[in-house]
Amino acid sequence: MFFDHLVLGATGEFLNTGDILATLVIFILLMLLLKKFAWGPLMGVMQQREDLIASEIETAENSRQESQKLLEEQRSLLKEARTQAQEIVETAKKQGEVSRQDIIATARTEASRMKDSAVQEIANEREKAVAAVREEVVALSMLAASKVLNKEISEEDNRQLINETIAKAGDIQ
Repeated sequence: MFFDHLVLGATGEFLNTGDILATLVIFILLMLLLKKFAWGPLMGVMQQREDLIASEIETAENSRQESQKLLEEQRSLLKEARTQAQEIVETAKKQGEVSRQDIIATARTEASRMKDSAVQEIANEREKAVAAVREEVVALSMLAASKVLNKEISEEDNRQLINETIAKAGDIQ
């Protein structure tokens, strides 16, 4: 081979082109083997890893969005529950006020009825007392009149005279 030995310059060193060519062929062959058996599977594993990480990121983002949505729903439900509780409290207050007014009205009605009943009872008792006093006055008047006249009046005449006197006394008032 003509190119087996080339001179490199002034120092006199020779280059072995056969070794260079063999090394170059072996390097290219090694690169092709690495590409087929190492780089391809390694890149496949790296792609799978990249896809897995992207999938996990997407899943995490979806979970975050779902959590955010659930949080908003919970806040909405809590706000609604608070509103309902406030409405219940307001309704209870209104019902309490209505009940209080009903109780007061019932108590006033009962007090008025009791007062009217007491006034009526007092009037009845007064009439009974007046009638008793009239009867007593008539009886005393009759007793005094009979003593003045020295005459005894029969029981029946006495009763009739009392009734007439009571009737006249009632007419006078």
